[in-house]
Amino acid sequence: MIERASNPASRKQLLRLIRQLARGDCGIQRTQGGEIRLSGVEERLYPEAVVSQARSLGLVHLSATRISATAEASAFLRRSLVTGEEAFIEQHGEFAIASAEVEGARQPVRRNLLESPLGVVARLKDRDGKDFLPAEAIDAGERLLSDFTRGQLQPRVTSSWEPRLATRTKGQAGGQAEIADSAMAARIRFSKAVDAMGPELSGVAVDVCCFSKGLETVERERQWPARSAKLMLRTALLVLSRHYAPPQAPNPRKSHHWGTEDYRPEL
Repeated sequence: MIERASNPASRKQLLRLIRQLARGDCGIQRTQGGEIRLSGVEERLYPEAVVSQARSLGLVHLSATRISATAEASAFLRRSLVTGEEAFIEQHGEFAIASAEVEGARQPVRRNLLESPLGVVARLKDRDGKDFLPAEAIDAGERLLSDFTRGQLQPRVTSSWEPRLATRTKGQAGGQAEIADSAMAARIRFSKAVDAMGPELSGVAVDVCCFSKGLETVERERQWPARSAKLMLRTALLVLSRHYAPPQAPNPRKSHHWGTEDYRPEL
């Protein structure tokens, strides 16, 4: 790629140019020394070769008197901040700041909406413009997926070439006896969560959260009316969130009496 072939000095100038144009269009004026002066929020000089490279990469629109950034410029800036596999994720992901429970306390986290199975539903809004799924519902769905994964409940469709970790000898019990304690605990938590939602609601939650099925697919497979799956999913996850964090019962009323401190009832 051209942007990788450029030397570090030219690349630094190119990034500075795109960052400046990301703040707004600029006027241009060519100097006698072969440089281009940008005037706008700030005034800077750039080599004409750097501006030409930005134009050849499709990062800027250039006219006789003005220069502006294109839609591809923002993706170029995101790629410049990361390398390797992270560059692809940053370019093609859709990130948002959300809150999640971390070590017993809610903290802001950076969430890729396109990575989670609930990403599509999490972006939906209700009639008032509020999030269709509350934060506790999304957390409940991801917690369900976590127990589903840790419990090794995914259907195996290919051969496993991983080395066997079991130490079972001939005559010893196999099957669930070889499953790790952590996996068994996750299966128990998953089973309790499904029971808490009930048979009417658990199916849609498992399909969307664990098997990554789209809402239209769920409606087609279950022969539900259009746009009904999202309502069923919302109800299921709200029930699940109350299962994970049940509301605290009110404090029982304390009994009172009018006796003195040394009062004892007669038996």
